[in-house]
Amino acid sequence: MSIPAGKVRRIGILGGMGVEATIELMKRVHAATDAEGDQDHVPMFVDMNPQVPSRIRHVIEKDGPDPGPVLAEMAARLEQAGADVLAMPCNTAHLYAPQIEKNVGIALLNMPKLACEQAAQGMKQGAVVGILASPATNSTGLFKDFLSAGGVRSIYPENETKILAAIQSIKKSGPRQTDIDCLNSEAAALVQRGAERVIIGCSEFSLVSTEIEAPVPILDTLDVLVSSIVEYSGARMKSPN
Repeated sequence: MSIPAGKVRRIGILGGMGVEATIELMKRVHAATDAEGDQDHVPMFVDMNPQVPSRIRHVIEKDGPDPGPVLAEMAARLEQAGADVLAMPCNTAHLYAPQIEKNVGIALLNMPKLACEQAAQGMKQGAVVGILASPATNSTGLFKDFLSAGGVRSIYPENETKILAAIQSIKKSGPRQTDIDCLNSEAAALVQRGAERVIIGCSEFSLVSTEIEAPVPILDTLDVLVSSIVEYSGARMKSPN
């Protein structure tokens, strides 16, 4: 049975950070939706804007413009186009969520917050979650603060130079085996330091999340956002195989 007319909510996507990650989000939303025809899929307005100022330059290198105003403008355009809720497949860009939310009257499905809430479920107070993400999210406490709200501690890779290099490499040329090897090595090191779960907290890393292995559960923030989008839209989520 198709979704009744008027029941599907439209999703506004703040995209382009990066382009491939945005396309991957759309592919996963499509794949996760239980549909008998086109009308059963999730309607999305996508602002694919690769010209959003670099989050790395603004947060880490501190020599670039503030991306917040550009993201706020994108959000306003999506709302005006008819979006009922916003989503953004870039974890680091959520550092500017307050600027986005201040400029619109619709909600933002906050990917890192939703992922941290899910990761913390069933964990003991003081348990440790390892984060594979941009050093910008470490220096600003993005994941740390969300996990702390659930009584869980967070740790990051000690060699953030390699992590940043992997992000830049994937953005430039797509994922290479050396990037995957780096992420597997860093995930193993997080587990050795006490991580009981690992969060894939960078959408560039989400592109290879199925190739990242660890002896503990791995949670991909992009998958969490996909589930939230399908659920919020009113479409049907496919049952796990």
